[in-house]
Amino acid sequence: MERVDIGGVLIGDGHPCFVVGEIGINHNGDIDIAKRLIQVAAAAGCDAVKFQKRTPEVCVPEAQRDIMRETPWGYISYMEYRDRVELDEEQYREIDRHCRTQGIQWFASCWDEPSVDFIERFDVPCFKIASACLTDDDLLRRTRAAGRPIILSTGMSTVEQIDAALDVLGGTKDVILLHTVSTYPARYDELNLRVMATLRERYGAPVGYSGHETGLATSVAAVALGACVVERHITLDRSMWGSDQAASLEPSGLTRLLRDIRLVETSMGSPEKTVLEREHALVERLRCRL
Repeated sequence: MERVDIGGVLIGDGHPCFVVGEIGINHNGDIDIAKRLIQVAAAAGCDAVKFQKRTPEVCVPEAQRDIMRETPWGYISYMEYRDRVELDEEQYREIDRHCRTQGIQWFASCWDEPSVDFIERFDVPCFKIASACLTDDDLLRRTRAAGRPIILSTGMSTVEQIDAALDVLGGTKDVILLHTVSTYPARYDELNLRVMATLRERYGAPVGYSGHETGLATSVAAVALGACVVERHITLDRSMWGSDQAASLEPSGLTRLLRDIRLVETSMGSPEKTVLEREHALVERLRCRL
C-alpha cells in the first residue's frame, strides 16, 4: 500500500488517521467565522481544515444565475449569493496566517481551473477534488499539474468513472481516495462503509472516508475499518444559514470525534494473541485448576 505525504505527515496503513475539518463554505463569506472555525478544528486536534473555492463566473450555469433566493443578505440572485460566499485573496492570506499561528494545515477543493491557479499561490500541501468534479477531465489534469498530492472524493460516482478519473490523473501515485455518499445529510443505510475495502483492493491506494451523516459513530467505525483520512464538515452552530450546516459537526461533536478516533486507534493494537503482563496475576488468582 502506497503512503502519501501531506505537509510532512505520512498517510496510509500504519499511520494515524489524518482528520480534516471541512469548513467548506460554512463561513458564509465571513472571515471572522472562518478564523473561529480554524480555532475550533485546531483545539479539537484536527490535522487540517479544508475550504471550497469556486470562480462563480465559471461554475454557475447560465440558467441558474438569475434565480432568486432568500439569503442572509436579502432576496438576491443565485449568482450574487455565490459571489458573497467566496473569500478573496487578502482573506485567504489571513486564513493562511491564522492556520500557521494555530499550527494546523489547510487546503481547498477547487471546483474549476482558475480556482486551482488561485489556491496554488498559497503553497498548500495538497488539493482536494470534490465528488461533483470527478468527471471534469480538464480540472483533473490542471490539479495534477500543480504537482501536489490529491485527495479524490468518490461520491455519486461509478467504479468506471473512478477508473477513468485515475487514468486522467496518470494513476494512484500521491492520490488518496475518499469513500463518500453525497447526500446531505446522509442516511445511515446509505453509507456502505464496506466500499472502503472495495476501493483499497481495487486501487491499492490509501482510502479514507468523507462523512455527511449527522452522528459520530459511523465516522469512528470507518477508522476501525481502515480509513486513513476522515473528513467531516464543521460549523459553529448547525442552525446557522447554509446548505451544509445541518450535516456538520459543532465544536463539542468534533472534539468527541477526535477523542474517539484516537481511542479506537490505540485500541486496535497488535494482531498477535498473547497473555498480557497485567493478566498474569489474574491467571494465578482466577483460573481454575484441576
